[in-house]
Amino acid sequence: MNLLAARWFEFVATGAGIIILVILAAVAAFLIWEATPALTADISELQKISWFNADSFLAFVAPLIFGTLLASLLALLVAVPLAVSIALFISHYAPRKFAGPLGYVIDLLAAIPSVVYGLWGALWLAPVIDPVFRWLTSFLGFIPLFADYQPPAKNIMTASLVLAVMILPIITAVSREVFLQTPRLHEEAALALGATRWELVRMAVFPFGRSGVISAAMLGLGRALGETMAVLMILSPGTLFSFFLLKPGQHQTIAANIASKFPEASGVSVSVLIATGLALFVITLLVNMAARWIVSRRSDFSGAN
Repeated sequence: MNLLAARWFEFVATGAGIIILVILAAVAAFLIWEATPALTADISELQKISWFNADSFLAFVAPLIFGTLLASLLALLVAVPLAVSIALFISHYAPRKFAGPLGYVIDLLAAIPSVVYGLWGALWLAPVIDPVFRWLTSFLGFIPLFADYQPPAKNIMTASLVLAVMILPIITAVSREVFLQTPRLHEEAALALGATRWELVRMAVFPFGRSGVISAAMLGLGRALGETMAVLMILSPGTLFSFFLLKPGQHQTIAANIASKFPEASGVSVSVLIATGLALFVITLLVNMAARWIVSRRSDFSGAN
């Protein structure tokens, strides 16, 4: 009976893995098929689209890729240190009676719809953060990153802060579970040698959980890359290669651009939008492949294997 159950489990698990690969291949085939008319169309035909203001499809999609990567990386820079700190507090510092409820509250953030985050960012966060952005422009405006702020705060920095809050529970949850899996013997050995709590974390917890934190960050990055509604509701769009983080009308992401243009698109304009979606698909695939490569190399030195 046990042998039969094991075979059935192996069959179901293998089938599930094959289904995932088939779905992924089907999505890729759909995107390539639907994007082909835009990729092969003459530039004169593309320029008939009212919002296509470029000399080639590459020139059109490149600023969108730049805006997508910039927003996601800024969100990651904000979210990862905060998420790792929260995960460490829950796993190794907080009293047990507080750690459980706090972890539950953090996990609840992942259940909030993105449109609610968009409303929160546009109606509450933007006015609250406005004085900070004014101060940055006034005292650090000689640095292009903080120059030329214009209220309201519908810029890439505000959108990135909202994205950081959205990916925070994902990174926190995965990092917390990885830190909790640190071998008890490693921790006891560090304490027996006279290590403080921070030295315990630095010498035992971090080396063990490094690959897990990287995986968590890549999961958060994947969420940030594809986020649509929150960015669409907050960001004042533009199609520039700009590092003016506080200036509106400079950036746009691929997902938000598709959502804003698709309702009125028809014919070849639909193919153009799907082609930009194909670019986002490729970026996400490359990010995940890079994450797998980093994790596989790091795991050899983490003690997790």
